[in-house]
Amino acid sequence: MKICNRPVTTAAILMAGLLGSAAYAAPKGTVAFLMPDQASTRYEEHDFPGFKAEMAKLCPECTVVYQNANGDVALQQQQFNSVLAQGATVIVLDPVDSAAAGGLVNIAQSQGAKVIAYDRPIPDTPADFYISFDNEAIGKSIADSLVAHMKAAGVAEGAGVLQINGSPTDAAAGLIRDGIHKGLESSGYKTLAEYDTPEWAPPKAQQWAAGQITRFGDEIKGVVAANDGTAGGAIAAFKAAGVAPVPPVTGNDATVAALQLIIAGDQYNTISKPSEIVAAAAAKVAVQFLNGETPAAKTELYKTPSELFVPAVVTAENIKAEIFDKGIQTAAEVCTGEYAAGCKTLGITN
Repeated sequence: MKICNRPVTTAAILMAGLLGSAAYAAPKGTVAFLMPDQASTRYEEHDFPGFKAEMAKLCPECTVVYQNANGDVALQQQQFNSVLAQGATVIVLDPVDSAAAGGLVNIAQSQGAKVIAYDRPIPDTPADFYISFDNEAIGKSIADSLVAHMKAAGVAEGAGVLQINGSPTDAAAGLIRDGIHKGLESSGYKTLAEYDTPEWAPPKAQQWAAGQITRFGDEIKGVVAANDGTAGGAIAAFKAAGVAPVPPVTGNDATVAALQLIIAGDQYNTISKPSEIVAAAAAKVAVQFLNGETPAAKTELYKTPSELFVPAVVTAENIKAEIFDKGIQTAAEVCTGEYAAGCKTLGITN
């Protein structure tokens, strides 16, 4: 056999066939990464960079489209329709409104596209896969940690706590809330008041907390806040009211601001859940879908095959080991200005 007048050996034909097969099997396509809001800096600073980096490794020929809905349900729907029109066959969706997202799943699946629910589940309409940290476990962990701290500090049973939840349209916030309830229900402490924070907005959490400080005063012995933004809002309310020291306040996300508050002694705990972990897992599942594979699920939530990662509680006692020794943040990023002395006390150095 000859090609271009040059003899071709059987081995060469086989090698060409193998290379051609490999090239043909290499994944290609458009994958969309749609995030819900900019109230938290995590999406631009951690989630999308982590997803993009993993996609570049697993599927260098793929096109990755990133959009953020900035808390606007209608805008997210427009973005969803837009990426479908651009040919996206896999959409990683962190919904602004978990209930409304069911319609988006139906639209995508009717067009043969796969939807990976990300961070926030979509309870009413099963997506093709769900990837997140275990949100109910997060809620229970931060509540358990606060309760243990209060008991160790000698806070008597019957004392009061505030509970600040996340957005009422976010199913993940509902799971965190449920976990907090489980952590508090047998604690011996009473919940003075509870609030669902629209859009997770810290100013709204601060405004609500200020009202409760006026209402309950020094009856408030602790605050279970569902994330670092709402925690920061609550802490700001206590400081504005002249409360010192601030009662222990929980958080979640391990933002730089929260880590600084923990170092300063103003926030009690947070949750370390490096977004890059779930972002990379979402990229792996997306590439499996592009290859026509069925990703293996570790569990199931809302009738959706799922993978849930285990979070770690961070306090001043383990912040060095969990955050800095593991390279999640650096002292140069966190131990600035007024926080340098606190870092030195905790053994956190450059």
